[in-house]
Amino acid sequence: MSHDGLSTSRDPAPHVDAPHFGEPPAAQPLTEIVLTPPARASRPPAPPRVEPPPAVTLSIDGAEVSVPAGSTILEACRAQGIDTPTLCYLENLTPVNVCRVCVVEVTGSRVLVPACSRRVEPGMDVQTDTERVRHSRKMVLEFLGSSVDLSTAPAAIGYIERYEARPDRYGPPDAPAAPGERDAQDAGHHHPPPDGGALSQTVEQPVKVDNELYVRDYSKCILCYKCVEACGEDAQNTFAIAVAGRGFDARISTESAVPLPDSACVYCGNCIGVCPTGALMFRSEFEMRAAGTWDETAQTMTETICPYCGVGCALELHVQDNAIVKVTSPLDSSVTDGHLCVKGRFGFQFVQNRDGG
Repeated sequence: MSHDGLSTSRDPAPHVDAPHFGEPPAAQPLTEIVLTPPARASRPPAPPRVEPPPAVTLSIDGAEVSVPAGSTILEACRAQGIDTPTLCYLENLTPVNVCRVCVVEVTGSRVLVPACSRRVEPGMDVQTDTERVRHSRKMVLEFLGSSVDLSTAPAAIGYIERYEARPDRYGPPDAPAAPGERDAQDAGHHHPPPDGGALSQTVEQPVKVDNELYVRDYSKCILCYKCVEACGEDAQNTFAIAVAGRGFDARISTESAVPLPDSACVYCGNCIGVCPTGALMFRSEFEMRAAGTWDETAQTMTETICPYCGVGCALELHVQDNAIVKVTSPLDSSVTDGHLCVKGRFGFQFVQNRDGG
């Protein structure tokens, strides 16, 4: 018997001061309850059953299709193998409907609707390749191609060829902006082009190289908002960048256009991971492209796990000439959804420090 009057062989103990004195002994001794764990299940418990959403039937290009309720038109089109162009859409970000190259025609709608965000409805009649749709997409691509450097945006170049867009018909490009000129534009004030508009206005400007990890070449920015979403509530919740200005003067900017090291940026690089045009780029890639040594055909990609912490983030190591040149993460990873931290994305330099012997 223990010093507090409780029996070590059975419960309750026959001590006058013990709890439950005078009651029949328990079926199982106290020590067995405390020291003997219950038997473990032979397999993990099954997750709770989730009822699938009901199906919605609609028509796409004359064919009747059924997709789960809550699907977007874009998801329905892709399920049918219809290649709908997108630039601002990404599976791991909230659709913001700004590029307008995914627009489709819906019977009864006055305007073309963005397929990336419009939800399907029963009986909806969708046309994805009408003359109106093709003309709208062509105009958007011509506006982008006439003002933005798309040399590192193969998807956009492919769309321009597909819709026979001619960005050059807006005239030769205007002179590039001086350093900081576009950042100094006053929001809401129109800045007329020189020479009566004979030249095609562009967003060409010097590349911003103000840190050792990545560069910002806003000559290639199409204002898709992906970097803003990734820096904001869709991934990092840092809110170091946003859209400043209006109209053609709109641009991605840090607070008060300060250099990146003076901003709230934590260098997670998630903005690079979602950029569709190369406006945001690893500095290693930028310098290799400038030197003419960047060659994606000579690169290999190895999947591994980040070694820094126990989260287990999935990494894709892009290797050229036996050296890591950049790091990404797969969009379908259940751990990262394509996003990483500064260590996972940029902390690979120690791998390159090999012993020369």
